[in-house]
Amino acid sequence: MTKGTLVRLFFDAVERFASLPAALRHKVGGRWVALTHREVEERVRAVSLGLRELGVRPGDRVSILSENRPEWAIADYACLCARAADVPIYPTLPAKQVEYILHDSGAVLVFCSTATQLAKVLEVRADLPSLRHVVVFDAAARRDGTMTFADLEALGRNAVAKYPQFRVEALAVEPDQLATLIYTSGTTGDPKGVMLSHNNLWSNVQCSLRMISVGVGDECLSMLPLSHVFERMVDYTMFNAGVVINYAESFELVRQNLQEVRPTVVLSVPRFYEKVYAAVLENALSGSGVKRRIFFWAKRAGEDWATYRLAGLRVPTGLALKHALADRLVFAKLRARTGGRLKLFFSGGAPLSPEIAKFFFSARLPVAEGYGLTETSPVLTINPPERIKIGTVGRAIPEVQIKIASDGEILAKGPGIMQGYYNKPDATREALDADGWFHTGDIGDLDADGYLKITDRKKDLIVTAGGKNIAPQPIENLVKTSKFVANAVMLGDKRKFPIMLVVPNFETLERWARERRLAFASRAQLIALADVQAKVEREVMGELRDLAKFEMPKRVLLLEHDFTIESGELTPTLKVKRRVVEKRYKDLVDRTYAEGDAIAAALEG
Repeated sequence: MTKGTLVRLFFDAVERFASLPAALRHKVGGRWVALTHREVEERVRAVSLGLRELGVRPGDRVSILSENRPEWAIADYACLCARAADVPIYPTLPAKQVEYILHDSGAVLVFCSTATQLAKVLEVRADLPSLRHVVVFDAAARRDGTMTFADLEALGRNAVAKYPQFRVEALAVEPDQLATLIYTSGTTGDPKGVMLSHNNLWSNVQCSLRMISVGVGDECLSMLPLSHVFERMVDYTMFNAGVVINYAESFELVRQNLQEVRPTVVLSVPRFYEKVYAAVLENALSGSGVKRRIFFWAKRAGEDWATYRLAGLRVPTGLALKHALADRLVFAKLRARTGGRLKLFFSGGAPLSPEIAKFFFSARLPVAEGYGLTETSPVLTINPPERIKIGTVGRAIPEVQIKIASDGEILAKGPGIMQGYYNKPDATREALDADGWFHTGDIGDLDADGYLKITDRKKDLIVTAGGKNIAPQPIENLVKTSKFVANAVMLGDKRKFPIMLVVPNFETLERWARERRLAFASRAQLIALADVQAKVEREVMGELRDLAKFEMPKRVLLLEHDFTIESGELTPTLKVKRRVVEKRYKDLVDRTYAEGDAIAAALEG
């Protein structure tokens, strides 16, 4: 495969799609405002030249601390055209973690979106000797010692005559030059800076487009953080294909934005699909008896129909008629909530529950799961939209090789594999072996058709005191399909038996408790009620009824508060930091196991 750069991708797309009415859209003052490809190009040139006027040189690092918005993409392409490497930072990170990334990367300039993000940088700026400039997107947030994005653009526009060879110089970037330094979420230890080249990301775009069909006339809703490699690569792909990118106002407003934008393609994480499914389920269960019966009849008809379609078999006429009626009564309403034009959902970042995937497929809203990591730019596998296998993350994209090591770990090789971890040669050698295989840290297997199934993270596997291996993620996903459960974490490594920590869906649980006239004044009092504990435990055990005996949690512990990024229990991509959760609830966990030992001893005595 030939090599390429993101700068070439950008300019080629601008030329091909210059006549289209929109490249990017965002909401301003309650209405969606478009930027054309030429307008994006003009602003990228201005910002890029502004960076050069400030002294940013090829090879420098420039950070972006912002929510999704057009300025994020413009700043990104501007850095690439200046042949600098950008360093994205999650806007949800606290100041100390922002400081770590800015310091470790040696960033010379940082873009901040709002006063909130700017405050984090100003709090730690004195301890960042490399940081020379701070640029803020929102003009009203400007403080002494900073400049606005508009000022930077003006600086660049005034300097255009000084750089007559701007495009030629931008395109001189080499495919193997560093394009971005993305810091991993750090579920264990300090974040590591993943070095991705232009060709790493460019090749991932090209190879992914050989498996999915999108183009002019399509629109997507950008909802995941651009600071994460998944959304970043998706937006490069959409820009390259002429798809209009609409920036969601926030993750909380996605459902409203879906109705307004009416996208044809949506890429998200399992949490989004879990929330949609939970809302549909709750809506059905809170309705009349007739409404509930219609919903579950339609759900069964849809599952039966999906079984034939997923297997590539002809659907019997009677079942096809049942599904058509189910579609009219139930599934068409779900499609309407997504805008009514959606062709395909994509899911990545974590395993999606097969039950939820099958429900969406039944509604003619197929979810194509994929798999990858920051270190792989990120996509390694995609479920071909025309041949989805639920429960798998699909087949390797072109140019990528996948194999399973003797201990079950997934290994990958291809043009998207990172250059290494920034300033961490030991960690790089640990992840990349001498033959170029990247060790993903995930456990899985390949079926006869080359579809990959992820079992769990290698470091998350629970080995009980009795030597039994338990993969917690699939079990946690089963538990989260209950409408009474918002989140769940399984623990039990080196213990006699596993237990499950459960964050209830308090809205549903409180309604259930009031219907039974249970008295409580707070969530803490609610989860202390024996009836409530028994109800949630029945829900959990009901979802896990098909597990092996040793995999079943022996205790279900209810937690008053959900896991959050701010508390350190979630990564910015919403993955649970299992070790952090276990440490925070250590007293509760230790007490639970001590009680279990006491009961066992009493029974034996």
